[in-house]
Amino acid sequence: MGDHITVRFDNNRAYVELNRPGKHNGLTLEMLRDLVDAARKVAEHKTTRAVILTGNGPSFSSGLDIAAATRNPVAIVREFLPRPLRGTNTFQEACWAWRRLDVPVIAAVHGRCFGGGLQIALAADFRIAAPTTEFSVMEAAHGLVPDMTGPAALSQLIGIDKAMLLAMTADPVDADYALRIGLITDVADDPVKAAEALADRVTARDRNAVAAAKHLFDRSWHRSSRATFAAERLAQLPLLLRKAMSSSD
Repeated sequence: MGDHITVRFDNNRAYVELNRPGKHNGLTLEMLRDLVDAARKVAEHKTTRAVILTGNGPSFSSGLDIAAATRNPVAIVREFLPRPLRGTNTFQEACWAWRRLDVPVIAAVHGRCFGGGLQIALAADFRIAAPTTEFSVMEAAHGLVPDMTGPAALSQLIGIDKAMLLAMTADPVDADYALRIGLITDVADDPVKAAEALADRVTARDRNAVAAAKHLFDRSWHRSSRATFAAERLAQLPLLLRKAMSSSD
């Protein structure tokens, strides 16, 4: 993995950190690929009982670095191709890989949690935010639709009217509002410390029961995630390619 995604194992926990602080952890294509690799590395570490996702610097993540991502339209198309067995492309797998793990994943977020950064947080099993965190389904501000598994996660967490309002306006919302509508699990002054405390509570239970509960709810909650991922790709690709072509003019 590159320097912008770090993985650290401590006792029975894995700490996965977005590490591009100078850009508010703006996501590049390389970072998305590295997130997929990080999830695979965690899965192979059999003593891990919980994952804590964090962001280094002033923000969890400001979302996709549009300028960097659209620099190479061919790369965008390549990363948009879905994996036959998984039903996800690289943008989607960077998020949903955390749902596939057998252990609980807790996102500790602060600062900006926008666009693709929010989609990564939504793919965690729990989200604990600092009181000053701002959230935005930012894609509409760039002429895009929510992707990176965001629609599937949003459908599990909040009502359709609230989801459409976030998606159509791209308005930032604060942590209190996010908690009130169910976008996040809790608010804490120290999200990482609170995430560690939650990890202690969950990992005190039987490992197999925790894994079974996670996968049971993921398989049975609302519509098929795979069908949502396909619809998401069909809506997003022409918009993203049009933006890439206009940027290259």
